[in-house]
Amino acid sequence: MAAVLRDHARAQALSRSTLWRVRDAADLQPHRCVYGLHSPAPGFDAKARDICTLSVHARRFFQQGRLVIGVDEKTGRQILPRTYPPQAAQPGKPANREQEYIRHGGRVLIASCVVPTGQGLGHLGPTRTREDCAAHLADVHRQLPAMVRSDWGVENLNTHWSLEVCRSVAAWCHLPLAPKTLAHGVQRRAFLSDPTHTQVFHCTPKHGSWRHQVALWLSVLARRFLTRGDFRSPEDFTTRWLDSLDVYNTHHAHSYRWTYTGQPLGRATPFRQTRRQQRQGRAWFSPRPHYFERALYPPRPYKRAPTQLTMNL
Repeated sequence: MAAVLRDHARAQALSRSTLWRVRDAADLQPHRCVYGLHSPAPGFDAKARDICTLSVHARRFFQQGRLVIGVDEKTGRQILPRTYPPQAAQPGKPANREQEYIRHGGRVLIASCVVPTGQGLGHLGPTRTREDCAAHLADVHRQLPAMVRSDWGVENLNTHWSLEVCRSVAAWCHLPLAPKTLAHGVQRRAFLSDPTHTQVFHCTPKHGSWRHQVALWLSVLARRFLTRGDFRSPEDFTTRWLDSLDVYNTHHAHSYRWTYTGQPLGRATPFRQTRRQQRQGRAWFSPRPHYFERALYPPRPYKRAPTQLTMNL
């Protein structure tokens, strides 16, 4: 970078501190690299906006008799009791957890979050088959109040649009069901997403499951219940999970303030305007050019008198 700037600005030398100031003013971090994930799903933007619209207007829809529900899964929840009990925190010392543990198998959590109220409903089991998903949806539908319409936000998994789920939806909507017409996944997804039904399913696009609010509720569950859990048996895990769910729904459940509308998230161009720059007063609002502007984009003669730009770095 020093060689490129020196050649571009026709400078004889460029110190490390000057290079650091140029990099900091341009908001460049060449030492960092982040991962990205591209979704090849057709109609990604339309599906993302559909899911986010439900979250943004969930409370208004609820007042109109329309309920928004998010469904997701948390797989591989290990039941791991510690070999020795943990030691409680003391003044000047954090809590101490035993490193060794005993395995008691795992459980799969299929959870649903009522978006307008923030309450959660869950189903624990050893598997997550099509029958498990259909049984969970039937249990949720049985506990929810009667509404004019229900919108289910589900992931793009074959267990969420299986023939068993179609049978349940047809029974809820009092519709005839012809299994031969639902032999393929495209047909089943079209049947479940039909807006004329009283039970409408909205599938998230591929690699877009974080766009519905049930993911927020599952993150709260992980912090409150799973992170420091010490469970002695599968029965103990199930009992404590049900107690924790009751306490959360009774005392802590609330609707989340969702503001994301599904539009692509991107920074302004050509220069990035980050919050850090705005806090420090360097968001390109000043008429004075910054270091990297003076080095890479010399002023035109009719705007500013020609000077040795490198002397001002």
